Amino acid sequence: MRTIMIAAIAATAITGAALAAAPAPKVTEAAARATALALVKGGVVKSSELETEHGRLIYSFDIATPGKSGIDEVNISAMTGRLVAKRHEGPAKEVAEAAADAKAAKMAKHR
Repeated sequence: MRTIMIAAIAATAITGAALAAAPAPKVTEAAARATALALVKGGVVKSSELETEHGRLIYSFDIATPGKSGIDEVNISAMTGRLVAKRHEGPAKEVAEAAADAKAAKMAKHR
């Protein structure tokens, strides 16, 4: 039991240190959201998150467009406000990503 407790405390400290080491965004989420929505005419943001992907701090937006299946994922640099990536994901890809996210959250919870 003591070993588990020590491991949990160490994991929390490492995670906290990693988050503290990440640079603060220079671009607000609202500004990044406006940029993303300008790239997907008529779109509505379904979800968003600030994350580090491939060494870059980005805002990731999942944008749905009425009458169009799937979503457009738009990544905006949190440091420059510029477009990093834009790709359309069909419904099957959305389901697979949701399952992967749920699995990752479950694993993180058990650490």
